[in-house]
Amino acid sequence: MSDRQESESQALIEAGRKLFAGPVSFLMGVAKLEQLPQAFPAEVAFGGRSNVGKSSLINAIAGRHDLARASNTPGRTRELNYFIADEGRLALVDMPGYGYAKAEKAAVSRWQRLIRSYLKGRPGLRRVFILIDARHGLKPPDRDTMDLLDESAVSYQAILTKTDKCSQAELARVRTGVEEEMRKRPAAHPEIIVTSSKTGAGIAELRAELAKLAG
Repeated sequence: MSDRQESESQALIEAGRKLFAGPVSFLMGVAKLEQLPQAFPAEVAFGGRSNVGKSSLINAIAGRHDLARASNTPGRTRELNYFIADEGRLALVDMPGYGYAKAEKAAVSRWQRLIRSYLKGRPGLRRVFILIDARHGLKPPDRDTMDLLDESAVSYQAILTKTDKCSQAELARVRTGVEEEMRKRPAAHPEIIVTSSKTGAGIAELRAELAKLAG
């Protein structure tokens, strides 16, 4: 990395720190499209299989312990949960987890319709972050969601979570597999962000990416 690139990287990391240095608050939960708030200047969404660590990651980004409710019970998030940072300049959306077969079929169908409609038509949606458990890699529900995003021309980026729970060799293998998959997909951002909500690894880099998207 050149001195200029290093300087730009550090500036973005500082911008990301400042973005979340102020209040970050829960705004509302959305169960129906008509409940969606007015569009924000910038909006990003976090999706992934149930229990992949979305709520924990949002808490880590915000530097809070209990902003988003984290649970060991898969399928707990049943709404689009909105959190706002920097006085509303950026909205973070915690999407319902997908791929949890034990939920009632009617509930799963409602969640899927909500997510599909939201992803296809939300103004200001800058990017969807697809969270992938580093211990397991990509699964069919992840690919189904990425297919939808490709079809809808919605930019998305992969985040590996729970990296503290796997070996370096396992992490390298999963990361390589995800990178190969992303190179084949038209709407995918090529860079993979490697994180751990427990250790804080990758959080500064993720905040920097969010600062770029917030503009």
